[in-house]
Formats: sequence, structure tokens, C-alpha cells
Amino acid sequence: MGSNTTEAHPIIANRMKKAAKAGLKIIVIDPRKIEMTKVAHRHLQINVGTDIALINAMIRIILKEGLFNEEFIRQFTSELEALKKLVEPYTPEFAATITGLTPEEIDLTAREYASAGKAMIAYTLGITEHHCGVNNVFDIANLALLTGHIGREGTGIMPLRGQNNVQGAGDMGCLPNQLAGAISLSNDEYRKRYEEEWQIVLNPQAGDTQTRTFDKIESGEVKALYVIGENPLMADVHMNHTKKLLENLDLLIVQDIFLTETAKMADVVLPARSWGEVDGTYTNTDRRIQRVRKAIEPHPNTKEDWEILCEISTRMNYPMNYNSSEDIWNEVRKLAWEMYGGISYRRLDQEYSIHYPCPDENHPGTFIMHERFHQSENEIQTKSTFVPVEYTPPLEMPDEEYPFMLTTGRRYESYNTHTQTRHYAAGVKIKQTEETVDIHPDDAALLGILDGEVVKVQSRRGELQVKTKVTEQVVPGLVFMSFHWSEVPTNILTLNEFDPISGTAEFKACAVKISKISA
Repeated sequence: MGSNTTEAHPIIANRMKKAAKAGLKIIVIDPRKIEMTKVAHRHLQINVGTDIALINAMIRIILKEGLFNEEFIRQFTSELEALKKLVEPYTPEFAATITGLTPEEIDLTAREYASAGKAMIAYTLGITEHHCGVNNVFDIANLALLTGHIGREGTGIMPLRGQNNVQGAGDMGCLPNQLAGAISLSNDEYRKRYEEEWQIVLNPQAGDTQTRTFDKIESGEVKALYVIGENPLMADVHMNHTKKLLENLDLLIVQDIFLTETAKMADVVLPARSWGEVDGTYTNTDRRIQRVRKAIEPHPNTKEDWEILCEISTRMNYPMNYNSSEDIWNEVRKLAWEMYGGISYRRLDQEYSIHYPCPDENHPGTFIMHERFHQSENEIQTKSTFVPVEYTPPLEMPDEEYPFMLTTGRRYESYNTHTQTRHYAAGVKIKQTEETVDIHPDDAALLGILDGEVVKVQSRRGELQVKTKVTEQVVPGLVFMSFHWSEVPTNILTLNEFDPISGTAEFKACAVKISKISA
């Protein structure tokens, strides 16, 4: 669901394709006819932002036809009645009017998922980058819990991480509500460990998300911003608004390996080192921790990220004296031993990778999460609660003035804000060397637009010029763009609205109009 796996996660996609040849049944739920549909058993070409309506209808079918896992629900879940009550109106016929699917497609998908011996849901930003992204995730969890498809090999929920160390960055304290080791900042016992080790008192209040931080820049509460390995000018919605916020700062510091669009606005740029010039660990999508070793000598006049941070801290009168990435890792192991105590560099060198939690040197690591669901009742301390959620439409729908729905995403070769991948080595062949607006042939014909023609795309927030790509990957009324090319800054168009719980922006849905450019 909401994953263009072949372009955004090609290694995982290759494994899925290989499994499909061996009999794995893949159902693709995506508004576009992405490449994965070629190996799919079924493609549900859903309307943008209608995932909850589909899932609620599937839940209703599973409940009505008795396809749920009664024993699993009884032992390990609560609040089923609340879920039953909420999904009652979501008949396949009603959901079909919202999703653009047929009732039969919804019926078949619900039955196949529920009755499968093993079933997994893989999702990514097509689920989370909506104003209701958290609710989308809750409903996926509702579906997995209802059927008992969780906690066993070959089952579960697989949120695909967008980059190779997103999981690791969050686990090491880059989330505003967590300490290093994925430990809650509000947990007094754990926080005390850090306070005693670091000889300071930590603020127990969770920090701000990027969204709330930007709100505080706008209000004048935040005067300085320190950006590490991120290019918010290109990556964030409503680019013109983001640019004004960055211009309003008294101080902007950027720490990166290239002079990004954001770095060009900075007062101070701190040159860091790339992945091939450093030592450390990465944590993958599946909680697999692996060693990273320096492959080449670093570029002169650069430092590793941790060295830069330690030097700044020391100059601000809190000395941070580490000699290596292993020193830092061993401190994390000591303080968050329940998760990492048994994962030493020595073991990683010998075993290649270990899945956390791994509390001690004799522990093999935890390959499958949530296996507690399949232990005896006596071992269960808590139950997982169903969280019923209502469908809410995208916040900006097409109308007469702006008749197209724009959805955004990634393209295979350029990736994200193109910060690294636009620096190609000589001789590397690239299929797509510039941005396009992907439009259905019927829409192109109505507008009198030819493939490759430069057109104007406008939203209520801005406009840009871009080449067209006439393709049946999209349905009539839907257009697609990535935000990789600074020459075509797609996020000038996108909507400045966010999920109220996570702060994630609604990248996946906004209304636009497309027009020919007169001679």
C-alpha cells in the first residue's frame, strides 16, 4: 500500500519479485500503475487519499463473514466492539464510491488477505504523507490484529524506511520524544541513567517536530536553526513559505557533504563526510544493525558528524570526549542495554549483522517482533487496542479552476532532493535526466498537449514550468511529479497542511491546473 517499491526500495522490490515467481501473491494498492503491478496478482488503482475507506470496508467484510481470528482477538486485543460499530457504514458499495474501486475488488481482497495462512502489509510514504497519515497506520494495524497476521515469520506490518539509516537515526535520539536507544524521554527511570552518565539534568518535556519548529520560526520564537544532512528548502511543502521562514532566521547553520539549496542560504556551512569516509553502524528497516567501515580517505578539511558535534559542545562548555564511533556506540549499549547490550563491534565483525533487541552477549538478537502474541496467555502483560478511525478526504480536492489532483513521490535514479545523486560519475547512463509532469493521454489530448511539451502547472500557492510525460501510469484527472530537481521545484505547488499527530505534511494530494504555454 502506498509504496512504489521498485523505484523507492529496489532491493526489497527485487526480493518481492523473486518471491512472486515462487508463488507469492502480491496485491498492489496504488493510484498509479507502478512497475510492481507487472508481477501483481491484483492492482487496486485507488483514488488518492482514500486508504481508510478501503481498509474499513475490508474490516467490515472480514467481521461479517467470520474471517477474523477469534482466538487471537480474545487473547491479545481489546476494543473490538468499538471497531465493529465504526466500520458498519463502510459497505463495499459505499467504499467503492469513495475509492474508485469496484465492490468485487474490495470483497476479493478482504477475503484473500484474511484467509491466507501468512500475509504481510508493506507500506511507506503513500500511507504516511497525508493529513491523516497516523490514522492510515492505525487502520493497517487494525486489519493485521483482526486477522492475527502479526508476530509470526512471513506475517506482519512492514513500514519501508525511505533511506538506509532512517530507523537508526530515530533510534539514536533524533526523534524529539526519545533518548538514544529508542527510550522515551518521559520515562523517569531511563532518563536518570543518562543524567547520571552525563552529569546533567535533562528536560523531560518532548521537543518539537520539524513542523512545530517551523511554526515557531514564523512566530519569531525560534531564531536559529541547525540543519544536519537535510535539505528542507527542496524537501518541504509550500517551498515559497519555507524560503521566507529560513530568510527570517538570525542564524542558519547547515552541516552537509554538498552545498545544497538550503546550504546556499546558510550563514555557516560545516563540511561533513560521506558514508564512504566514516566508521559506525546503520540500522535497517528490519532492525538489522550492521557495521560501516571507512572505504576511502576523507576529503580534506572535513570532519565526521560526531566530531563536529563534540567540538561545538566542548566550545559551549560541555566537553564531549569520545575517541571513535565505537566509544559512542559502547555508551549507547551501556545506557540502553535492553536494546543493544549484546551488540558489540566484535560481534558485528564476526556475525555481520544482529537484530535488536539484543540485551546481552549470549542473546542471538530478535529476528521477529511481536512473537509475544503467540506465547501463552500467562506471559501476556498488555493487550493491543483496536483504534477505529474514520475516513477523511484530502484537504484540497480538484474543482473547476484546479481540475487535476497532483500526487508526488520519488523517481528511481535521482532520489529525494537530488542532493547526492545529481553528482554522477562520467559515463553513468541516466534514463530520466529532468523532471516531468506525468499525465494521462486522455487529459493531454483534451488540453492539446504533446509528449515532451513544456507546460505551466499552477496551484493556489505557486506555479512552475515543466515537460510533460504522457503515460497510462496515471489515471485521467491524476498527475504525478517528484521533487528531485531544483530546476523544477515541485514543492512550490504542494499544500501547507500537516497531520496533527505526527506533523507529517500532506505531500500526496493537492489540486493543480495545467495549461499550454503560448508561443
